[in-house]
Amino acid sequence: MAESPAQKGNENGEHPGEDLAIGIEDEDVSTIPKGTIDPVYEAKAIVLNKAIQDIGMGWYQWQLFVVVGFGWASDNLWPIVTSLIFTPILNEFHPTRGPLLSLAQNIGLLAGAMFWGFGCDIFGRRWAFNLTLGLTAVWGMIAASAPNFAAIGVFAAFWSFGVGGNLPVDSAIFLEFLPGTHQYLLTILSIDWAIAQVIANLIAWPLLGYRTCQQTDTDCTRSKNMGWRYFMVAMGGLTLIMFILRFFCFTIFESPKYLMGKGLDEEAVRIVHEVARRNKKTSALSVEDLKACEPDGYVGRATAGDVVKRKLEAINLDHVRSLFATPKLAYSTGALMLVWAFIGLGYPLYNAFLPYIQSTRGVDFGDGSTYITYRNSLIIAVLGVPGALLGGVLVELPHFGRRGALSLSTILTGVFLYCSTTATNSSSLLGWNCAFNFTSNIMYAVLYAFTPELFPTKDRGTGNALTATSNRIFGIMAPIVAMFANLQTAAPVYTSGALFVAAGLLVGTLPFESRGKASL
Repeated sequence: MAESPAQKGNENGEHPGEDLAIGIEDEDVSTIPKGTIDPVYEAKAIVLNKAIQDIGMGWYQWQLFVVVGFGWASDNLWPIVTSLIFTPILNEFHPTRGPLLSLAQNIGLLAGAMFWGFGCDIFGRRWAFNLTLGLTAVWGMIAASAPNFAAIGVFAAFWSFGVGGNLPVDSAIFLEFLPGTHQYLLTILSIDWAIAQVIANLIAWPLLGYRTCQQTDTDCTRSKNMGWRYFMVAMGGLTLIMFILRFFCFTIFESPKYLMGKGLDEEAVRIVHEVARRNKKTSALSVEDLKACEPDGYVGRATAGDVVKRKLEAINLDHVRSLFATPKLAYSTGALMLVWAFIGLGYPLYNAFLPYIQSTRGVDFGDGSTYITYRNSLIIAVLGVPGALLGGVLVELPHFGRRGALSLSTILTGVFLYCSTTATNSSSLLGWNCAFNFTSNIMYAVLYAFTPELFPTKDRGTGNALTATSNRIFGIMAPIVAMFANLQTAAPVYTSGALFVAAGLLVGTLPFESRGKASL
């Protein structure tokens, strides 16, 4: 095989990886400043990137695209489930502080984002990739048996622990097997996010619309309100099917870059060749190509004791520090965390209580039946699908890209929320909510793709975990705000709208744009 750039660097007495890491300082090629990544890891990562790029987009990646979509679907499905069952649960259990259900959910999401997000950089992507859906399915179905409000709150936290790990893990593993030419597929994945919302509302319409108590019922018993329990079994069963397809019908390989970072170069090369074989291609990558990136005397640590030591070392703050290594990179990471935080508070503050808001305002308008409430929820959900698709188009527009698409869609989401306060009947409220869901799906489609692209693979799980944790921490604040700001007034809507507008303006200040650039 031809002499690698890493070999040339060694002959010149330079640090390995300096020549391979071409474009690190050139913002037109990469968004990651030079010096933030260990040079040996950096050089090997670029060799593996080249190997994946040479293999191209094939059968394995398209299969991965499908099963990763299950994680995207679950991430939206279960928060939607909580918002849909919120009204019938209030009618049956009559809790003094109903938003505590959303608080329990967000605590679970926070714990999941932290555990699975940081953990996948320590114990690998593979186990987390499979377990998140399984845990969600089991606890979701168990929740159907909840005898009281406290129990459903506990179960919501448990199923949300699994949900919280979906995006940090799934986006990392998909991006690490994805050729740079197809990174836009991260945006397209949000179609699963939007479709999940449609499916949830489609199933909720007959079950919750006909088999739960009406908003005006004064005597709501378990027997009259079984619809939400059937709905939980249906959603848990759907998630279980996704878990079975992912676990038994698809072989997920550990990330080659994760293995390489553990010192398992031979295993990393084997995975690359196996992916090539699945794609009916061949790869010229060899262990020697990776070893050529190491300086003289370099000793890889791969014994059992070293693995334990490395796992303990991985728990330190090195992954975090590298994301704040320079002022520009620190601002990018910090601003991105703040954007996620604002959206984390703004979105659930409105969306988590949307069916309830529709129902209570529908009563004021004279048409607050459960049938109309869940019919309207379905209509709103359908408008999210074209929004997710449009997001995939906008991110590739020249001079607009990820940053422009995210900024504009986030600001418009806030604007449409403000407009919803002008509604004088159910039809106008429905129209503004449809516009809100359309632009918010564009926003999430771009946000989920843009975020992991701004982090290097070595720290991607940690970067995803930081942003997801910011999102979930502020998400916990949403039900607290809702408890003290009357949901039957416009106060939560005004607060949510302001947060979206602020987040959109902040996106416009981000220093990096990843359109047309390969992710390290």
